[in-house]
Amino acid sequence: MARPRFLLIQAFSLPAASPNRYREDGGTKESRLMNHAAVAPLLADIDWDLHPGPIAPHGDWPVETREEFAIAGVARLPIVRAACESGQYDAIVLLGGGDPGYPEAREIGRRHRIPITANAHAQMHVAMTLGNRFSIIDISETHNAHMAELVIRYRLGHGCASIRNIDWPLPRPAHRGRPTLRGEADGHHKGLPSGMLEAAVKAAVAALEEDGAEVLILGCSGAFWLRAPLSARLAELGWDVPVLEGYACAIELARSFHRLGVDASGITFPADPPTHRRRHRLA
Repeated sequence: MARPRFLLIQAFSLPAASPNRYREDGGTKESRLMNHAAVAPLLADIDWDLHPGPIAPHGDWPVETREEFAIAGVARLPIVRAACESGQYDAIVLLGGGDPGYPEAREIGRRHRIPITANAHAQMHVAMTLGNRFSIIDISETHNAHMAELVIRYRLGHGCASIRNIDWPLPRPAHRGRPTLRGEADGHHKGLPSGMLEAAVKAAVAALEEDGAEVLILGCSGAFWLRAPLSARLAELGWDVPVLEGYACAIELARSFHRLGVDASGITFPADPPTHRRRHRLA
């Protein structure tokens, strides 16, 4: 049996001269995929490609505002469409914690019967199979607002206990002159203290003690490196709680859809024209 082939698509890529880069953009696909070591076991038995995503059309900095997420989402759709039309892929995984362009990409995927997954959507749904309520450990006030809207869009308001802001934002002109998450992952891996990790531990404990969270998820892909050290620190404090990150959840969900032979519902994403015309649809 042929190995399945997946395409992983970054949310965006930054120009080479951008001073706001915080991830590797050159080298092998493994080096360009953040936290590759953590998800390598999930990719070991599939063939996969990594697309860098569109050159950021909004500016030379990472997305954080609603406007920027919308612009990046639209720019990613032609890549999704071309991948689906190529017939080369069995599933597509959209990378990026804020899921830019995800509902529209699913509509495209449905036309080609190709399952498409994304980070926040996958995390939230996996979280709801592991506990009754989840909290999102997120990076900034502006990013929090976007994540709150995703919770509502995905109809999981009943399951979200809180969104906790650790206030370690992405490197952007708006945050110039203050600490950002750039360099925090590398520093931690070298054994250096991490203020970002300490803030995440504090926020996670508050979510568990004060908000009633039973599962924790990470809001931004720039913070996904926190999963292992945050889990370890919580365990040291006596908290036996799952901590999820988006890459692994989205990849594993795509693997499951492929094995099950399913993709998105044709009622949720009707064909154009639809094969059936229902007279009544619930909101």
